Amino acid sequence: MSRPEDILPPDLFYNDSESHKYTTSSRIQHIQASMTNRALELLDLKYPSLILDVGCGSGLSGQILSSTEPADGGPHTWIGMDISASMLGVALEREVEGDLFLADAGQGVPFRPGTFDAAISISAVQWLCNAESSEETAQGRLSRFFNGLYASLRRGGRAVCQFYPKNDQQKGMISSAAMRAGFGAGLLEDDPGTKSAKTYLVLTVGGGELEGDITGVVKGMSNVDVMDSRKKMAQRKRGEEVKGSKAWIMRKKDQMERKGKVVKASSKYTGRKRKTAF
Repeated sequence: MSRPEDILPPDLFYNDSESHKYTTSSRIQHIQASMTNRALELLDLKYPSLILDVGCGSGLSGQILSSTEPADGGPHTWIGMDISASMLGVALEREVEGDLFLADAGQGVPFRPGTFDAAISISAVQWLCNAESSEETAQGRLSRFFNGLYASLRRGGRAVCQFYPKNDQQKGMISSAAMRAGFGAGLLEDDPGTKSAKTYLVLTVGGGELEGDITGVVKGMSNVDVMDSRKKMAQRKRGEEVKGSKAWIMRKKDQMERKGKVVKASSKYTGRKRKTAF
């Protein structure tokens, strides 16, 4: 069966009919609630927080956020953003409690720096891996999203993105984009190797108690692959790179992709010196 993101862009795939069908499916409601509760468990919020819901759709996840009350105080407050006007229309019909924004996460996160205590994204990030025009790249869309998300979270804030990776390459591309944006990141997979497997990317913004290490988010979370990008970047010695070398070229390409520019694909010949003709 084809994956939805391989058929149409999300704003076209989730038309009025598909949006209502998605929202009224009891099976989808159950799965969405389960994944949202798992994301909240990983966030481990101790007090009522302002949460950004990326790819909020018709507000199924937001409904869980509004009804969840931490030990210290009342329910969370949330703001949702989604690219599908039809999905947001259904959310308005359902009179969800969060504020809604029509926005493409692949173009960034349109909020002031430090606005949110936390963020969640359920079944949305994989859509960013598709570029719908020759002027865009998947790496550029992911870079704009994670850079914007990082800026929108307060210092010490956390985010959990549940997504369905197509393969290990896509999983690595998404994780790398998050780390390049500055997040401390870890991947957690529930029920690995089964049809019900769920992948969660757990992210932290430095300056809080965890300082980029997300192993302490949930007790017993020792099987998480922890990757702290800031430490890795600090260990890299740029002085060892020679201008024009493959490492130098790859780093320059990476910088351009992060800015959303179209970059020529690399190959085994990238950085290879040409023979001088006599």
